[in-house]
Amino acid sequence: MRKCHCIEPVVAIYSFANFMAYPLLQQFVYQRLWEERSNSSLPASVNSSHCTVQNNSSSTVQEIQRAASMFFTYLDLISLIPSLIVTLTLVTYSDQRGRKIIILLPLIGSLLSFLAYFLVSFFTLNLYIFFVSSFLSSLFGGLGTFLGGCFSYVVDQCNNKNHKAVRIALIDMLIGLFSGGASLATGYFLKATGFSWPFLVTVLLQCLNIIYVSLLLEETIQPSLNNESTKKEFIKKLFYRIYLLFANSTCKRNTVFLLLLLSFSIYNFANLGGLSLFILYELNSPLCWDEILIGYGSAISTLVFLTSFIGVCLFSRCLQDIQLVYTGLLSVIAGFLMAAFTKTTLLMFLVRLPLLLALVPAPVLRSMMSGCVSSSEQGALFACIAVLENISTTVAVATFNSIYAATVSWFPGFVFLLAAGLCLIPMCLMSILTLNPQLSEEKRELLKENNNENE
Repeated sequence: MRKCHCIEPVVAIYSFANFMAYPLLQQFVYQRLWEERSNSSLPASVNSSHCTVQNNSSSTVQEIQRAASMFFTYLDLISLIPSLIVTLTLVTYSDQRGRKIIILLPLIGSLLSFLAYFLVSFFTLNLYIFFVSSFLSSLFGGLGTFLGGCFSYVVDQCNNKNHKAVRIALIDMLIGLFSGGASLATGYFLKATGFSWPFLVTVLLQCLNIIYVSLLLEETIQPSLNNESTKKEFIKKLFYRIYLLFANSTCKRNTVFLLLLLSFSIYNFANLGGLSLFILYELNSPLCWDEILIGYGSAISTLVFLTSFIGVCLFSRCLQDIQLVYTGLLSVIAGFLMAAFTKTTLLMFLVRLPLLLALVPAPVLRSMMSGCVSSSEQGALFACIAVLENISTTVAVATFNSIYAATVSWFPGFVFLLAAGLCLIPMCLMSILTLNPQLSEEKRELLKENNNENE
């Protein structure tokens, strides 16, 4: 059977399935908690009576908001450690044994989670089953593992810095477009059929993805024929490859790399932490959105992926990488500042406008970090990035959900102000690269050396 090097369909299907499942899960848990705590069904449409119900029992609503927020905090934390260990091991392992395995295993893990969502919804099982499925899924890796594999797979095929940045941005754009389509379709699907059938669709989509990767996707790395004699030796070699990222480098190069890595982690923490609360914020009074409005809002939000991709393609011709990162960070800050004080449906939709370039920093920083290491170290690099991305994402969701639970009664928008403030930190870190002549020169030399090596 003829195979191909096209990873984009895998990313597209994975994004559609995951971003269909996650908003569904948030709304499903919120509805179940509402029914358990208030002994009544959640109003099916957004209207004045819904807000009237909330205003007449504000303590109950705040209790449900806090309970939902803490539920997702625990759900994320339970999978954190296993996912980190698996991600670090698998993505580093891929430098010698190939990329397909680290793309395939997270798909199997997601399939287990989606199957649990469907069974709990269809048979009205206990919500705590989600904790078990989350832990089991994390043993196969997670989103960080999948993205680490996909980005390494793409970088294996790139020959220069600009091509690399565009291909990485293309992956980000596909994630956005297909997650947007999923969000838009989910609202209508949910209203027409309830929760069970959309969850079943995510199961079928992930099965399709597994078949594609297993049978049609070509490997980009020739597996090494050297077999490790013991498991202990194997583990030592994995971590030794990560150690070599720093040990074989100059102090200046390590400083540049660490500044980029820290900037990426803090940006990811602030951006995803704030965005993860949009749905709970929209469900709360005074917005009181239903599944249709949430679907539209999520779909519009994912235009950010397209506009950020266009921004990288266009602005990379006339702006330096660091200037692109500044532009994206300012976009995030403006969007979250506006969201913090939004009280109407129209303004909540308009919040997406200043966020149009919010995802520009991610592919640019990944490309800059990729340029700091040799082609034989890309897997180890993306293992580090994936682990830090997993940590920052999980800790961000847990932290922001906890803060939201503590502040929802007096100022629900506080979490967005916090996210905007945190984005000032990577701006300061990137300024060190700009203002320090020695570090700036070191960064240019690293990128030049890497481009020559690829050529």
